[in-house]
Amino acid sequence: MANPAPPSTPAPDAQTQPRVGPPTKHQLALMIWVAVFPTLSILNLALGSWLVSVPTVVRTLVLATLAVPIVIYGLLPQLHKVRVRLITGSSAG
Repeated sequence: MANPAPPSTPAPDAQTQPRVGPPTKHQLALMIWVAVFPTLSILNLALGSWLVSVPTVVRTLVLATLAVPIVIYGLLPQLHKVRVRLITGSSAG
């Protein structure tokens, strides 16, 4: 009879690293503001001269279409990692 496989154990990091819950609505609001304000500022500086003659609604549509994916897929995941590091005091990511 073959020896059964030993039970799997979580990686050492998973055992020692504390779990951090989701951000509060105030933390999330701050994180979103920190991501959105610079993104919109940079997009306005970069594209402002090209969009100056475009109607306001179309300009807003273009900026929002570019800013939302940048914020959601690029900046917020990084800000969540920073938040976890700040809460846990960990320097590893």
